[in-house]
Amino acid sequence: MENNKIAPTFIFESSWEVCNKVGGIYTVLSTRAKTLQTQMKDRLVFIGPDFWNGKENPLFIEDAKKWSPWVKKAKREGISVRIGRWNIPGKPYVILVDFTPYFPSKDRIYGDAWTEFGVDSLRGYGDYDEASMFSYAAGRVVESFYNYYLSDGDERVVYQAHEWMTGLGALYIRQHVPAIATIFTTHATSIGRSIAGNNKPLYDYLYAYNGNQMAAELNMEAKHSIERQTAHNVDCFTTVSDVTARECQALLDKKCDAVLMNGFESDFVPTGASFTTHRKKARKALLRVANALTGTEFPDDTIILATSGRYEFKNKGIDVFLEAIHRLDWQQSLTRPVVAFIEVPAWVAGPRLDLQQRLASDEVYDTPLSMPFITHNLNDTANDNVINTLRWFDKSNRKDERVKVIFVPCYLDGNDGIFNTPYYDLLIGNDLSVYASYYEPWGYTPLESVAFHVPCITTSLSGFGMWANSVKGELSTLSDGAAVIERNDYNYGDVADGIVRCVLEYAGWNKKQVDQARSNAAALSEKALWKHFISYYYDAYDIALQKVQERKERM
Repeated sequence: MENNKIAPTFIFESSWEVCNKVGGIYTVLSTRAKTLQTQMKDRLVFIGPDFWNGKENPLFIEDAKKWSPWVKKAKREGISVRIGRWNIPGKPYVILVDFTPYFPSKDRIYGDAWTEFGVDSLRGYGDYDEASMFSYAAGRVVESFYNYYLSDGDERVVYQAHEWMTGLGALYIRQHVPAIATIFTTHATSIGRSIAGNNKPLYDYLYAYNGNQMAAELNMEAKHSIERQTAHNVDCFTTVSDVTARECQALLDKKCDAVLMNGFESDFVPTGASFTTHRKKARKALLRVANALTGTEFPDDTIILATSGRYEFKNKGIDVFLEAIHRLDWQQSLTRPVVAFIEVPAWVAGPRLDLQQRLASDEVYDTPLSMPFITHNLNDTANDNVINTLRWFDKSNRKDERVKVIFVPCYLDGNDGIFNTPYYDLLIGNDLSVYASYYEPWGYTPLESVAFHVPCITTSLSGFGMWANSVKGELSTLSDGAAVIERNDYNYGDVADGIVRCVLEYAGWNKKQVDQARSNAAALSEKALWKHFISYYYDAYDIALQKVQERKERM
């Protein structure tokens, strides 16, 4: 860290995903925590929503004695919290806040936000109220804690808020506790994600879109408003990649002050003989389920590829992945069998009993189950995009189809009823991973893939893909560990063909070429470890704390 930069002495971070495993932001916070905790030594506190009052949360280790005098005082102020540690590497302190008492006052709270910052909450719906009341509660928590423990000393305090769900709290602190430096990080603009998800061309027309106008058209006014106004009023506005920085400037009318690329920790990736053991076990589990479903026996040289992430059919490139699989099946030069897994959580009803019964036996099956392309039952099979696309392609995993597709529509948390194996313990068994995203601010899934020595295929529209290209200095290829396919608003077919070419290239490699690509993938992931990327956060801390210092000098 440069000597002339101001560093924080105390950090608060607030997110809907603190002790609440939902998506990529959880990975950002939980993997970075150990690095920051080492540097801050328990002067790092995460704030999350308390969904678990009265129930055990395996991610939260409660400590009823910690800061107990303040907890009692906060309770008299109407703030209900629980203190503990986040059960992740580094075990940082966590404050979980009960935000439900603020619902009766939400109209007054929204009115204050409109008066002070122009936040338009009038058309909020769905999860808007719940997220906003949590955000407001988090702001009250920080204000109370700061006044009790930190206000008398020469503390340099930072409050970092993640995504629109925490914007209201950041603005509250900016108004009521100006001595605290505020940072707002958008991991994906709500309106940009909505434009892409509604099949509108995002990139070619980005310069011409008006964020406020599109928010009105797509019924996103409340979320867009809190995100936009927070970006304009905090001390430091940040995002996670260059691709999203352009989006922020165009749609939020605010240039980012810093780009905080998402790092990773590799301490849970097996090494040495353990890595080989885990990989063999994962391949065995994946091919075992494939045999039980399809009635096809798969040889050792079967190529296992997979896509995963949130179930955003277009944005995450699931549509083009299925198109590529369909085209791959017609390639006469493909001489090795392929099993393609789609691991995205859908509206799942539960594991298939007939598949469970087969997996309970050691038998090798030669007849398929009905619907031999899905591992779990769905609540609404008729309207599922993956299922309907497979039907459109007449894809039913017949024995004469060299490429089999298996849809795993559940969270791989180790208790899904079929694999009963956590996601990372299956990821290690892949030969290739495919993340053909159309909208991907960063892309943890490809970063996780290369960390487990699995070469991946991604696109130039993902933050990770742009970063991989920048590391190489030109277009990154599969032999580099990450193939980055050029993607724009209109070249869907070219992307599908690019995926096909990559799989065929891999299928033709000898062991030395495969091992080199896997080694290059791991080396690429090492460049994204938090020990390298944490410096971007200190740049943001400095920017925000400089603003606080300027405010103090004007007083």
